[in-house]
Amino acid sequence: MDVKDKINLLPHSPGVYRYYDSGGTVIYVGKAKDLNKRVSQYFADPARLNVKTRVLVSKIADVQYSVVDTEADALLLENNLIKQYKPRYNILLKDSKTYPWICVSNECFPRVYLTRRIVQDGSRYFGPYSSVVHARALLDFFNRNYPLRSCKYKIDSEALLRHKLRPCLDLHLGRCLGCCTGGVSQEDYDKYIEEIVRLLGGGVNDIIRSYTTLMQQASDTLDFESAQYYKIRIEALQNHYSKSIISTATERNVDVFSLIIDDREAFGNFLRIKGGAIIQSLNLGFRLNIEEEQESVLSMFIAEIQSKFGTLANEVIVPFLPDVVIGGVEFRIPQRGEKLSLLELSVKNAREYRFNQLKQKEHINPDEFRSAVLEEIRKALGMNVLPEHIECFDNSNIQGTNPVAACVVFRGAVPCKPDYRKFKIKTVIGANDYASMKEVVNRRYSRMLQENPDDLPQLVVIDGGKGQLNFAWQALCELGIQDRITVVGLAERMEEIIRVRDPYPLFLDRNSQAFRVITHIRDEAHRFGITFHRSLRSKSALSSVLTGIRGVGKKTEERLLMHFGSVARIAAAPLEDVAALVGQGLAERIKDTLSDAQ
Repeated sequence: MDVKDKINLLPHSPGVYRYYDSGGTVIYVGKAKDLNKRVSQYFADPARLNVKTRVLVSKIADVQYSVVDTEADALLLENNLIKQYKPRYNILLKDSKTYPWICVSNECFPRVYLTRRIVQDGSRYFGPYSSVVHARALLDFFNRNYPLRSCKYKIDSEALLRHKLRPCLDLHLGRCLGCCTGGVSQEDYDKYIEEIVRLLGGGVNDIIRSYTTLMQQASDTLDFESAQYYKIRIEALQNHYSKSIISTATERNVDVFSLIIDDREAFGNFLRIKGGAIIQSLNLGFRLNIEEEQESVLSMFIAEIQSKFGTLANEVIVPFLPDVVIGGVEFRIPQRGEKLSLLELSVKNAREYRFNQLKQKEHINPDEFRSAVLEEIRKALGMNVLPEHIECFDNSNIQGTNPVAACVVFRGAVPCKPDYRKFKIKTVIGANDYASMKEVVNRRYSRMLQENPDDLPQLVVIDGGKGQLNFAWQALCELGIQDRITVVGLAERMEEIIRVRDPYPLFLDRNSQAFRVITHIRDEAHRFGITFHRSLRSKSALSSVLTGIRGVGKKTEERLLMHFGSVARIAAAPLEDVAALVGQGLAERIKDTLSDAQ
């Protein structure tokens, strides 16, 4: 039966469909509220599909489907099938590492330890933790404040009666009450374990309130020793959790999702809030093999979290609505207040995760990293081409003296120092940054058009505000290349990017790679220009002192500096030594002039 004939027979029910290629390999798995309508969209009008999706459709040789009861079931089944088949054209989870969990073991005297492997033996697991540092900090807090055993002995009544176990150093240091010697009852030890379980489950505020009540009761009955014990416990909890977990004003249980989508990748962050405290935070990355709607990517992210953490909270905060409805779950897009702050915190974590992934890619695959950075710059500035070749101009002068300009060149987002150029301003008199900028831009590209017109940059950055940008634009227009080059200004105030004929400045995310590269280019141009300007000022200062003396020409100046090394040494040298080089009369004039200058 032909694929299109099969599609006509698909039911109008929620479900999951699978596309196969001619070799019988699953190449795509998708979910649908209505299988018939959803699958038909791929074949109804190919012109409405993007390029990558048309390639997918061209490879479909067969379609199979599974009917489920609800959209939520379809989402979970889709997620499981994608993990099973790893289809070429699906959103695929990039993060294959195992995350750490905190385990409370299923033993008579349970242990609390860190693990990356879940064993179905009745033990309780909490996590996963995206940061092993955070997980170890929690364990360290528990070990410092609760007398837990760290040994792996099998402790039971027979071992205790026969004294088969030998206590370790923890007992002598007071870190353990001696489970192996009968130093603590099972009931008392379990109280510590249950409190730890409550803390891991987000019950820190309940425990603090409980301790506060007990402390007040002990104080009222003049049991100050117990009151001090509870006070120490409260302070320990408050000190640790104020540093490691951000508490919210409300004590609702909510989940928060955020998502940042690049061209071929997506980066998500998940926060779980229980009892008003953020108890879990997890970052995940996804590879997008074909263009996907952001709602679909968010749904995949939610399904992955469900597979790791189980049931979602009744209230879920999201930046936009997913393309599924999950029974018992209310999705909210906050506009203000505390919930918006939680979403912003999640977005901040997602951006930081994206940044870290890009930095890792910079070391592992620098070419791919640079391409991603250039693509980010292209999208941020609204360019049609990738800015492989970027140049930046900066003027430098002090009260109009020694006016110079510098041009730095970046190729592939890295400096290309052999192509750097420096300019002495020739046609402008005085401190006129606008006219100076127009002159150097005109000189730079008129020469480039003569020598190598195919090497024009895709992007030019002007270190300055609207005035410098407009004059640089005029220079490009006079040369007739304004349509071949994108030119922007980078003002120092607020680091705003100014565009030609745009009254509103553009603000880039200060943590983005695009912002870092553009500011790096600007700083490099400033450094290069200042260095050139200082060298000219130094030479000018030297020349003005010696060549201003009657009888001292260029060759005499060079002979003196070669012999003595500096003007200061000439001034300090004996008259006879100077006279030996230039004669007695000239030597006296030089010494008199230098002594007056000091």
